[in-house]
Amino acid sequence: MLDAKLLRTDPDRIRRSQLVRGDSLELVDEAIAADETRRATIATFESLRAAQKQLGTQIAQTKGDEKVTLLARTKELSLEVKAAQTKVDAAEAEFTALMERFGNIVIDGVPTGGEDDLYVVETNGVPRDFVAEGFRPRDHLEIGELLDGIDMERGAKVSGSRFYFLKGQVARLEFALIQYALDKALSYGFTPMIPPTLVKPSAMDGTGFLGQAAADVYYLPADELYLVGTAEVPLAAYHSDEIIEADQLPIRYAGFSPAFRREAGSYGKDTRGIFRVHWFDKFEMFVYCTPEAASSEHEKLLGFEKDFIASLGIPFQVLDVASGDLGLSAARKYDCYGWVPSQARYREITSTSNCTEFQARRLGIRMRENTQVRPLATLNGTLCAMARMIIVILENNQQADGSVLVPLALQPYMGGLTVMTPASLSSATAVASTA
Repeated sequence: MLDAKLLRTDPDRIRRSQLVRGDSLELVDEAIAADETRRATIATFESLRAAQKQLGTQIAQTKGDEKVTLLARTKELSLEVKAAQTKVDAAEAEFTALMERFGNIVIDGVPTGGEDDLYVVETNGVPRDFVAEGFRPRDHLEIGELLDGIDMERGAKVSGSRFYFLKGQVARLEFALIQYALDKALSYGFTPMIPPTLVKPSAMDGTGFLGQAAADVYYLPADELYLVGTAEVPLAAYHSDEIIEADQLPIRYAGFSPAFRREAGSYGKDTRGIFRVHWFDKFEMFVYCTPEAASSEHEKLLGFEKDFIASLGIPFQVLDVASGDLGLSAARKYDCYGWVPSQARYREITSTSNCTEFQARRLGIRMRENTQVRPLATLNGTLCAMARMIIVILENNQQADGSVLVPLALQPYMGGLTVMTPASLSSATAVASTA
């Protein structure tokens, strides 16, 4: 949520942000009008309350007919106060509803545009030349099926479309990634967390996922709980309605959890394989810090993502996400896109967002510095989204015979295994050994 003071002191700044987001400019004027109405109703209420208090003092000092008259006025005034309170509550609710529709203020320097405007700021690594190696790169699903490690057919049978089973070597690859991500998170200075994946509406709304992203969220109405699409939600709500001492900041958490997404707007997109699915596991980084440190913390999160991806030998690009594609909470966002050989293009595998004070205001999280209490800043970043990282590992490390080289960094977490071998090759090797 935005600071109401900004609406009064610098509404043009909000208008500029709304413009580059592609959101309503009229909302600013509606919010200003609602704020004026709210403040006027509060003033009326406080005036009536003051008169009520003064009348109480007068009654104590009067007798006879005058006291009877004042008592009658007290009843009238009590009804007026109640009516004024009702108006205040309604005005507050209308103002709050309007303020919750604003996205975070876009940071100066964020490139303008929408989902299709990709601003590449950095390229790391060189994609393999499969033509020079003499074979066509298979996609991750074909590789996964050769390894007997990805089963979409039974995933659909059990749960429906966009669900899957990982098994054998590929399941083992995810376990290796989980342990490797944990060790990297510890080396970066994060406290590991395993958060709940069912949260109350206040947590989901507080992080901004019941606005523009509401259609993508799974809801359990019988329990009034939501399935989270990222550990960002419970990690952000962890300190809701708390005051954190400034000398404790920054606080850095790394949460591992399943992520559930309806993918409501992705009909027909990435229907093959496990790139866009309804469920996957993910390690998410989350930071609480002072607003003044938010920008530098954002660069650190991006640095951690880059280090993690590079350590696995994946060619990737860093994108500065366009203003119209930031989502409700982010003031700036960087995405890392990994190279997918079968598609001959880079695809998103991680994302990191600077949410400044936006989520903290909605969740009631503040910091105390000396005697001053004010909202702090929150940031988040993907350390490893397992399904997509598995995709780029399988495709970038595939061999002509269908085997896949295990990245050097992951070999200790797979018992020293250096190559994942197709079931057919394993069977052939076993037969040859028997012979």
